This record gives sequence, C-alpha cells and structure tokens, in this order.
Amino acid sequence: MAGITIEEERCKGCGLCMTACPGKLIRMSSEFNSAGLHPALFEPREKCTGCGFCYIMCPDTAIEVWK
Repeated sequence: MAGITIEEERCKGCGLCMTACPGKLIRMSSEFNSAGLHPALFEPREKCTGCGFCYIMCPDTAIEVWK
C-alpha cells in the first residue's frame, strides 16, 4: 500500500500538493502549525498510488512518499 507523510512543521500551506494530487487525497488543515500556518493533511486511502506528484510540487520538501 502506498502513501505519503507530510511534515506539518515544514509545510507553509501553499496548496501546490493539493492541486497536484490526482486522487484529491490532500486537504488543508483547519489547525495551525507552530508558524501560524494551515499545513496540508493527507487523508490515507487505498486510492493513493504513490505517484509522487505531491512530492515533486512541494517547494519545502515537506512530503515523503512511500510504497
């Protein structure tokens, strides 16, 4: 099973990963991180293929992809 891990403290909430995800499995959190920003959250589902589009789009390298 594939998936991703988002390091919430590194995420600045730009939303690029959200638009890149073909399965629409990433959303913005309603909670704040320590920088006062809304980080991205991954909603684990079987639909995640580990394609890595979110990883490629993340300017802060806050996403790890695993298969």
